Amino acid sequence: MKDLFDSNALESEAIYIFREVVAQFEKPVLLFSGGKDSITLVRLAQKAFFPAKIPFPLMHIDTGHNFKETIEFRDKLVKELGLDLIIRKVQDTIDQGKVKEESGRYSSRNVLQTTTLLDAIEEFKFDACIGGARRDEEKARAKERIFSVRDDFGQWDEKNQRPELFDMLNGQIDLGQNVRVFPISNWTELDVWTYIEKENLEIPSIYFAHKRAVFMRDGLIWSHSDYVYQDKDEQVEQRMVRFRTVGDMSCTAAVDSYATTISQVVAEIRDSKISERGARIDDKRSEAAMEKRKQQGYF
Repeated sequence: MKDLFDSNALESEAIYIFREVVAQFEKPVLLFSGGKDSITLVRLAQKAFFPAKIPFPLMHIDTGHNFKETIEFRDKLVKELGLDLIIRKVQDTIDQGKVKEESGRYSSRNVLQTTTLLDAIEEFKFDACIGGARRDEEKARAKERIFSVRDDFGQWDEKNQRPELFDMLNGQIDLGQNVRVFPISNWTELDVWTYIEKENLEIPSIYFAHKRAVFMRDGLIWSHSDYVYQDKDEQVEQRMVRFRTVGDMSCTAAVDSYATTISQVVAEIRDSKISERGARIDDKRSEAAMEKRKQQGYF
C-alpha cells in the first residue's frame, strides 16, 4: 500500500482544515497537552500559516498531575516558537468548589478537566477549539466530524452532527454554540509517529524507554508518584518503560519497552496489537466512558 506521506495527503488535508478554521471562526484556540498529537498540530499550524505567526493561542488545561517531562517540554516549545499559551488549572476549579477531588484506587483528575475547559471556553469566548483526537484512539472518537458542534452547555450530541460531504466544512453555528475541530481525525497513531520522524520533531523524553519506579495493578504498569494512589502491598520496582500517551499521571499506564529512538518507537507501534488507549486507565471505568465524557463537554 502506498504511503500517504509520499504525497503529503494527510498533511495537506490538515493544513486545509486549519485554514478553514481561521477563515470561518472568530476566536479559535489550539488545545495543547504537550503530547505527540498536539505537537504534531503545532507543526501543521506552522506550515498552514508560514511565514506568518500561528494566528491563535494554545491552551493547556493543567490537571496539576502531569508528567514533569511534559510540562518542561511544553514551556520550552512555547518559548522557542514564540507562541501564546493560556493555562487554566483544575486545582483552581477544585478550590472554587465546582468539582470534587476523587479518592480511592482509581481516582483521577482527568474527568475534572471538563469543567475547567468549559469555563475557559466561556471566559475567552472561543468558538472553535482545535484538538488532536484521532479516529483510531477510541470508538467514540470515530463518531466525530472534523467540525464537531457543541451546544451552549458545551455538550456533544453524536446524533446531531452535520454531514461533511466532499470535504465541505460548515462552520456556521448558533449563538452560544462552539465547535471542536479535529485536523488529524483521519490519522492513526502510526501516522503521527511517521510524521514526527519525517519532520524530525522533538518530543518529550517520556515517550522513549527509560528506567522508572513503577508498580503493577490489574495487569497495567503504574507510575510510583504522590499523584497516584497505591496500596501498601503494591511493590515498587525499577523497570524499563515508556509511555504511548502522556495524560494525567493518575490515569496513564506505561508499557515495557527498549525503544530509545523515534525509528524504534515507529517499529514498535507498527508491531503492536494493543491500542494506544489500552494504556489509558480512565477509559476502563466503563465501556462507554469516553463517550459519556464527550457528551458532558470533554474534547
